[in-house]
Amino acid sequence: MKVQIDPARCQGHGRCYDLSPDLFTEDDEGYGQVVGDGVVPPGGERAARVAVSNCPEKAIVLVEEA
Repeated sequence: MKVQIDPARCQGHGRCYDLSPDLFTEDDEGYGQVVGDGVVPPGGERAARVAVSNCPEKAIVLVEEA
């Protein structure tokens, strides 16, 4: 599983990096960024889903890998 942020939708609310700091960080302007390559580590699925469900702009997407 991977997380991605659509930069066109992100408005910089910061909920992703406040709620899931292992998966997200902020850029110089306060917009969310994915940490590393976006791969969710084992046991991090819940944190990823919490970030997705709390993004008011629906800018975070989970990509299930086969």
